[in-house]
Amino acid sequence: MSERPVIPVRPVAGKPSAEVLAQLDRRWRLRYLMLAPYRLGFFLAMVLLVTSGAWWALVQVSRVFPWPALGYSLSPTVVHAAVMVFGFIPLFFSGFLFTAGPKWLGVEPWPTHALRAPLLLQAAGWLTWIAGAHLSAVVCLVGAVLAWVGLTSMGVRFWRLVLRSRAEDQVHARAIGVAVIVGSLSLLGLCASLVWDAQDIARVFVLTGLWGFVLVVYVSVAHRMIPFFTSSAMPFIQVWRPFWLLWLMLGAAAFEAAAVWVEFEGPLRGPVAPAWMLLRGVLELGVGAVLLWLAGVWGLVQSLKNRLLAMLHIGFFWLGLSFVLAGVSQLLGLVQGAPFLGLGALHALTMGCLGSLMLAMVTRVSCGHSGRALVADRIAWSLFWVLQVATVLRIVATLPTAFSGSLLLVAALLWTGTMGVWGMRLGAWYGRLRVDGRPG
Repeated sequence: MSERPVIPVRPVAGKPSAEVLAQLDRRWRLRYLMLAPYRLGFFLAMVLLVTSGAWWALVQVSRVFPWPALGYSLSPTVVHAAVMVFGFIPLFFSGFLFTAGPKWLGVEPWPTHALRAPLLLQAAGWLTWIAGAHLSAVVCLVGAVLAWVGLTSMGVRFWRLVLRSRAEDQVHARAIGVAVIVGSLSLLGLCASLVWDAQDIARVFVLTGLWGFVLVVYVSVAHRMIPFFTSSAMPFIQVWRPFWLLWLMLGAAAFEAAAVWVEFEGPLRGPVAPAWMLLRGVLELGVGAVLLWLAGVWGLVQSLKNRLLAMLHIGFFWLGLSFVLAGVSQLLGLVQGAPFLGLGALHALTMGCLGSLMLAMVTRVSCGHSGRALVADRIAWSLFWVLQVATVLRIVATLPTAFSGSLLLVAALLWTGTMGVWGMRLGAWYGRLRVDGRPG
């Protein structure tokens, strides 16, 4: 039996006719991933997100129960941290930046086939990295090198867009471009630390990538897009995004990246330690207070009437909360002798802020570019709140209690379940034509 032909869909003014919509190919096809950069980037990110989440949940199960017994060639904490920072998030970045970036910059976008190799290298590299955790450190190194080549190639392509641009406002794009360079150098440092078997330094490079690469991209996009999205949905709220707020957020990210190196051998000791903890604690509390205030100014309370918008604002609220927790940790460390809430603050940032914003932004982009309404339906809204519960449990699990291991396991399972359902749902969209019959 011959395969039903695919009806090409051309751009039309207004809504496509019922006849055109009826003739659309509704099946999932691998080649449809090449119709737009967001399709390929987001799909590969989802594959890696679900895989890494399931692997980490399995690690937590093995720590609580006698089976399965897992052997490691590399610290599972390092493996987990690296794939969470350099793995699926840059793939999501690519899908967004190579779709929205050309519009920001007023340049022609890259065709998807020009991005295929960098994206596939990153996905293959991090899947190899996870497998190498149980096979050999050499396999991990090979995976990390493949991912570095892919990330660096992605950065080169993004900078070529920036350098071709004649747009007046290039601040956000250039900040992101610098962040990608930091990310590439940090990943290269991770590769070098594996060569020298210096896993303590590997963690430092991962955290440098978190603050200097991932967070910089997040706050740059948030500064540009959250006020715009809010004003579009709620016209009575004006777009307000002065650049001093962007510089504050970028400066805070740079400070935290520098602090990673100041403390790379652990919390400071000796007479300088109290002064450092006081300085860092006060700065983090100050930044956190400004960010919580900004969340209110940008319309956190008003956004609660719009689920998709609320997801963005709550995610940004977590950013301010993470800095407050980090500052409290430092100030309490003056009494305790060393900070003890730092890991909780870190997960308020990664799971609370970055995870929530990822779920919100990717859902919004995927709905809009697949021809669906820009709304968070019951499934997306429920998944978002399961993520919030997982985040709180993960933060509580950092406290030294008899239940810490069990709470960590529950948090990991909730994260895995949330991302698994979300990933499979949206992944099914990327390999199908738009439901409204339009191209893209």
